Amino acid sequence: MAKKSKNFYRDISGILLLNKPLGLSSNAALQRARYLFNAKKAGHTGSLDPQATGVLPLCFGEATKVSGYLLNSDKRYITTVQLGETTTTGDTEGDILNTTTVTEISEQKLVKILEQFTGKVTQIPPMYSALKHNGTPLYKLARQGIEVKRKQREITIYELILLERTHDTLKLDVRCSKGTYIRTLAQDIGDALGFGAYITSLERTQVSPFDCSKIYTLEDLQQLAEYEDKKQLHDTLLSIDSALCNHPKIILNDTESARVKNGLKVTRDDIPDSSLIRIYHESGEFIGIGRLSSDKLLAPKRMMRTN
Repeated sequence: MAKKSKNFYRDISGILLLNKPLGLSSNAALQRARYLFNAKKAGHTGSLDPQATGVLPLCFGEATKVSGYLLNSDKRYITTVQLGETTTTGDTEGDILNTTTVTEISEQKLVKILEQFTGKVTQIPPMYSALKHNGTPLYKLARQGIEVKRKQREITIYELILLERTHDTLKLDVRCSKGTYIRTLAQDIGDALGFGAYITSLERTQVSPFDCSKIYTLEDLQQLAEYEDKKQLHDTLLSIDSALCNHPKIILNDTESARVKNGLKVTRDDIPDSSLIRIYHESGEFIGIGRLSSDKLLAPKRMMRTN
């Protein structure tokens, strides 16, 4: 990828739903997309493993101010689970640790075990993860053969649907809360069945609150970037406030808008009782994020740079 001059990058704001390809890290995918958009500033909203594919929201420009809120989003995945073997990483990247003969699993037993992993469950994060121990990512320690104790965390599996099965594989549709490790879920299901397991494929199909029916590959973006008119490329971007559409909003007049933009509180009788409020100017422009303060005023939280 040729290096571009600083003057080549532009102020572009919006959210791209990228279809991350297999084998590429989230940061590498981000940098390729940023290059195609010539965006000065960009960030992703929680990484996907290189061996995972699917929806990766990327935030450009002012949208990076809302990226942190997307880390708490619910997600949906489709994964294929191989029974009868375990690996060091919980996926195809690792070395095989144990092999067990897979015997017949009755439908009744399988349904019962999958039900055990629906609802609120606890997980121990895997060593091969980006979580940090004393400032060092766990996966770096794991590569050195070092294992540290990890705290259990509570997650929620909203739906766990069996899509297909063979003698020794399961294809699952998982809708889950933030912080869920699908590799760990597969391993735990494999242990409950008595055979061990690891995942052979993982695709993220949804990230809340977005409609993920239309996502773009790097090849799609490359094709659009080749046009002299960049309108079609820029039309792939969602508005910044699309990331916050599940939160209440308030509309301000000129005077009120000027106050919050200057960091001042606003008195209103209709302020939503929320720690996150979308703030709009009466023209319809999204101008920032606010909250209901302890003195029942609208306080600015994170304002957008507007024209």
